Amino acid sequence: MKTDTIKRVLGYTAPYRLNLIAGFVCALLYVLFTLLGPVLIGRAIDQVFGPGNVNYQGVVFYLALLAVTVLLAAAFQWVLNVCTRNVSAWAANDLRRDAFAVLNRVPLKYIDGHSHGDIISRMVNDAELVAEGLLQGLTQLLPGVATILGTLCVMAVLNPFIALVVVLVTPVSIWFAGFVARRTDGFFRAQSAAQGKLSGYINEMVAGQSIVRSFGYEQRCFEEFDKISDELYETGLKSVFYSSITNPGTRFVNAIVYAAVAVFGALSAISGSISVGQLSCFLTYANQYTKPFNEVTGVLTQMQTALASAERLFAVLDAEPETPDAPDALEPKKCEGAVRVENVAFSYTPKVPLIENFHLDVKPGQRIAIVGPTGCGKTTLINLLMRFYDVREGAIYVDGNEIRTLKRNALRGMYGMVLQETWLKNATVRENIAYGKPDATLEEITAAAKAAYAHGFIKRLPQGYDTMIEPGGGNLSAGQKQLLCIARIMLCQPEMLILDEATSSIDTRTEMLIQQAFEKLIQGRTSFVVAHRLSTIQSADVILVMNAGRIVEQGTHASLLEKGGFYANLYNSQFAVE
Repeated sequence: MKTDTIKRVLGYTAPYRLNLIAGFVCALLYVLFTLLGPVLIGRAIDQVFGPGNVNYQGVVFYLALLAVTVLLAAAFQWVLNVCTRNVSAWAANDLRRDAFAVLNRVPLKYIDGHSHGDIISRMVNDAELVAEGLLQGLTQLLPGVATILGTLCVMAVLNPFIALVVVLVTPVSIWFAGFVARRTDGFFRAQSAAQGKLSGYINEMVAGQSIVRSFGYEQRCFEEFDKISDELYETGLKSVFYSSITNPGTRFVNAIVYAAVAVFGALSAISGSISVGQLSCFLTYANQYTKPFNEVTGVLTQMQTALASAERLFAVLDAEPETPDAPDALEPKKCEGAVRVENVAFSYTPKVPLIENFHLDVKPGQRIAIVGPTGCGKTTLINLLMRFYDVREGAIYVDGNEIRTLKRNALRGMYGMVLQETWLKNATVRENIAYGKPDATLEEITAAAKAAYAHGFIKRLPQGYDTMIEPGGGNLSAGQKQLLCIARIMLCQPEMLILDEATSSIDTRTEMLIQQAFEKLIQGRTSFVVAHRLSTIQSADVILVMNAGRIVEQGTHASLLEKGGFYANLYNSQFAVE
């Protein structure tokens, strides 16, 4: 699993291979000049022949060369860091962009089935951790491999026997690092999951802070936060503690390598096989050889965290996308507004049926009101009409075309939708109203705002139509946000309308004015109105009364009251006098 994850992460670096090649060349040159240092130091030492017998000219010469090599090594290391940082940042950006693109292609059930805070955590925190882990990996890997190979080659040339001692002891260090890494993998996965869970909870509590305080939920909120935070603390502590053993362990093994080189090198110097300067050179090389192992194990915690985060991002990338439009999908230029629902069955979970044997026949221009108790399937019907969810059985037709034979954008473009739950983006008032028609002129936007009775409060805003709306519409009231959403639909002038409690957050006087505006907008258009206040839908052509996913009654307001059935009970329950 980790191997596949590493391959996929490295695959994101492929488009930037020129930077990788430049980084690799710089790594080789950096290592080359670094390896020259011990040789020059050894030769400078060998210019000291004994007390009072020093070749100062030779010492200065080799020290000058040493200074040049140090400067060049530093320069190439700087270029290496620039190249690897660019590659890691670009690769993580591509990964984040691909994940965000997938979120715009997955069906709504994926978004509804995951904590929004956890999704945000994956897109922001996990992508950043991948970038940092990739940077550390490339920064340590490229020069590290070159240093190990280069040092071995130089040591083998100088003294094959001592080089063999180093090679024989090295596998112990590699085995120990791998042993610890395999056993800490689960901790890092649990840590990433806990981070996502905590982000989701914080997002939920911050968004509902007014409700939290109004119900006095603060203490329980703190307790739940502490519980999740402690879970993150425990998993984080275990992952960091156990992985931190790796670096001291490998350093201990590498110290043995250094000691072995020192002992065998000293014996060789005593026997005359190598000079004192060469012994110094060997000891420096032994230290350089073990340094990459120490550095890699030192950042192993970060690299494992990055891989765990990458797996969470790849889980988003691997989410099953929305069923693509058929190659021959239709894109009608006009919409008459005839809607037919034939024997539709749908459920969010297979074991809990919701809508069964649903039939509906809507003529062009009809106004359809949908009423019923909470959970009866009203909003679900809207989701099916817009094809946010696909039916399990049966079919839905628009103008005689089964909606699965239409392009989704074409189908959804036929409807204008105002929901009870408003959504505004962090942009100006003008941009939010023109969301569905970006090329609209200011005059058109103003006319739509006036039709929605939003123009008055917009002019009172600090910059009028150019006022920035805070994320989530924090600087607007619920009613003002809903008026802007209504203005957005007024501007688009869609062929069909869906109004799901579109005036629930608006005062009674403004609601009456909005209803008048809707009357004008609805004229000649097929419209579906979901309402809890039955007084707002008395003029509907057809009222569908739903209960438990079925249409239990159907007719006009007067005929349904006269019938004295389910609708009459609902209506009377709203207007009964104690």
